[in-house]
Amino acid sequence: MHCHAKGPDRYGSLTITLHWLVAVLILGLIMLGFVMTRGSIDPALQFSLFQWHKSFGMLALLVSLIRFVHSLFAAQPKPVAGISPLEHRAARGMHHLLFLLALAVPLAGWMIASVSTLEIPTFAFDLFVIPHLPVAKSDAAEAWWTTAHAVLAYLVLALVALHASVALYHHYVRRDSVLLRMLGFRGHR
Repeated sequence: MHCHAKGPDRYGSLTITLHWLVAVLILGLIMLGFVMTRGSIDPALQFSLFQWHKSFGMLALLVSLIRFVHSLFAAQPKPVAGISPLEHRAARGMHHLLFLLALAVPLAGWMIASVSTLEIPTFAFDLFVIPHLPVAKSDAAEAWWTTAHAVLAYLVLALVALHASVALYHHYVRRDSVLLRMLGFRGHR
C-alpha cells in the first residue's frame, strides 16, 4: 500500500513534513535539556522548563510514532543513482536506528516521570495531565532512567550530526540528490 504517488525520485509531502518536525523537536528538546539541567537556574523557572520539556517530549513521541507508522505504508524512493548497495544498507540502518531512538528517548523520559517518588504530574502544555506509566516508583529506578534518557539523547545528537554531515557530503561533494529529495525537490543535480 502506498500513501503517496509522488514518484520514485523524492519523498512524499507528509514524510518530509514529519521528518523535519521530528528533527526540530529533537534538537529543541536537546537544547532545552541542556538549559533546564544547569545548576544555577531559578527553581521556579527550572520547574517550568521541565514541564515544557516533558510537553514537547510527549509531542515528539507522538509525532515519531506517527512517522514510524506512516513509514510502513509510504512509498519509498528508489536509491539515488551512484549509491552502492553497502551505502544503501548503511543509510537504511541509520534511518532505522534514528526511528528507534526517536521513540526510545521520549519513552525513557516518560519513565523518569513515572518512576519518580516525587510523583510530579506532567502538565502537557498546561492543557491536561499525561498519566504516568503503571510502574513501580523508586529513587534507584529514577536514577537509572535519568541516565538512560541522557545517554540515549547524546547518542541521538551524535547520530543526527552524522546524518546531517552525510546529507551535506552528498549535496556538496558528491553533488547528488540525496538531500534535495528530503527538501521536496525532484530531479537530478
